Amino acid sequence: MAINENTLAAVAQIRRDLDAMSRAQTVALTRAWVEAWDALGPEFTTALVELLQGSTDPVVRAAVVRKNARLQQALKQARATLVELARATGEIAVKDTAQVVLDAVSGHAAIVGSQLPPGAAAAGVSFTRTSPEALAWIVERTTQQIHSAARPLPADVIRLMRQELVRGIAVGENPRRTAERLVKRAEMRFNGGLTRALTIARTETLDAHRAATQASEKTNKDILAEWEWFANLDRRTCPSCIAKHGQHFPLSEPGPDDHQNGRCARITVTKSWAELGFKNIPEPEPITQDSKAWFDNLTPDTQRAIMGPARLELLNSGKITWDDLSQKVETTGWRDSYRTPSIKSLV
Repeated sequence: MAINENTLAAVAQIRRDLDAMSRAQTVALTRAWVEAWDALGPEFTTALVELLQGSTDPVVRAAVVRKNARLQQALKQARATLVELARATGEIAVKDTAQVVLDAVSGHAAIVGSQLPPGAAAAGVSFTRTSPEALAWIVERTTQQIHSAARPLPADVIRLMRQELVRGIAVGENPRRTAERLVKRAEMRFNGGLTRALTIARTETLDAHRAATQASEKTNKDILAEWEWFANLDRRTCPSCIAKHGQHFPLSEPGPDDHQNGRCARITVTKSWAELGFKNIPEPEPITQDSKAWFDNLTPDTQRAIMGPARLELLNSGKITWDDLSQKVETTGWRDSYRTPSIKSLV
């Protein structure tokens, strides 16, 4: 049957549950990162103030900064802290994986059930639960992916922090102010690790949910036809996801492979009621919103905010089509994903 109001209500509930889980992960990870920097920040400030105050030159050379024992000790401490934060990232993200997988199967049951005709169960047409072994494999695979993604964090963040701290420094008249400015830049690099941790947690959680949904589809393929790419159409939706919204794919194809932190949903579509053996019952029409018509009804300002003025001009002039606005991109260490192409590539 086509997607109906009950189907969309089930999808909305799945989104609310995933958003609540994501918010809890965000709070836990942010707290861990903030508390870590509160301990590290003063160490870097003290090390730099001592270094700058002890200098007899107006510029402290990068080689001198690199050799400063106290600053190197602060960086060593930061690396140890980041190793612990990477471990915590894995624990926080993995903790919810089993529940995400179970929720995905329950949510999929609601989506499929919403599309079956009245009396389907009595006629022998019903939803079958996926085996615990298949779901356990998804949890294990996701756990490995999360830890693998978090492992490079300490080395990458320390490298960027060192770039900010270890360079020629103009001392100026106020060594403390100079030190605080440098430490502020280092803090931004440190918090870049938090941004990556949040992306890892959210993206892998969503992908675990989608993998469990696909496993559930395999179990119920006798009553299913395909799946639909369903974007959350609002001002935050990117052009690529708008372009993909409403497209149908075979059950064998994974997805939706949207960008990192994407919000798109995989909605399984059942076979028609006639194909399921209910030939004399009128089947409702699908209610999936046309994303292009939705975009056309937005104000020009909102269209520009979503698309960007250059892309919008290219689209309105007919130089590109909606199909051009979703491009498959390969990312090392992560799955392929569909993203909005750059203006340069479109031109």
